[in-house]
Amino acid sequence: MVESGYYWIDDRARRSSLALARKLSRRHFLSKIGMMLAGAAAFPLLPVSRSFAQSSIQEIGDPQSCEYWRYCAMSGSICACCGGSSTSCPPGTQPSPISWVGTCLNPVDGRNYLMSYNDCCGKSSCGRCGCHRTERDKPVYYNGTSSTVYWCFGVEDTSYNCTVSLVLGYSDE
Repeated sequence: MVESGYYWIDDRARRSSLALARKLSRRHFLSKIGMMLAGAAAFPLLPVSRSFAQSSIQEIGDPQSCEYWRYCAMSGSICACCGGSSTSCPPGTQPSPISWVGTCLNPVDGRNYLMSYNDCCGKSSCGRCGCHRTERDKPVYYNGTSSTVYWCFGVEDTSYNCTVSLVLGYSDE
């Protein structure tokens, strides 16, 4: 039994659906639904403005060295020493979808870049080129925000291998 206080909702829905049925044919309604579904499926194909691309960054230094500018807030093994590169995981590993970030100064152009550090997971630890830098690091109040925690969550094999550093953007100060 429906309470009398909410009867107006049913009545309004019935009246609006009847009014639409009088104005629109089934074919018209189905064509609009089809156009909406086709548009939603085609949306990812639209061009995207890529105002910032990682290949445009001028860099100096050795990506296998802990002193490399991208590693200013990194803790772990450098993937460039483990069969990958500073931006890609070694074969047989996969990047964790969870990351931590840091801000690093590129000595070539003098800009501060926002870096994303992702752990590569799926093999045992590489153990080469260990790096622990905490420039401009804040005290850890909550252990989950620490860069020294292994972030191999959200992947099948949670064993840590190494860490990559990706440029997310830059700051114009």
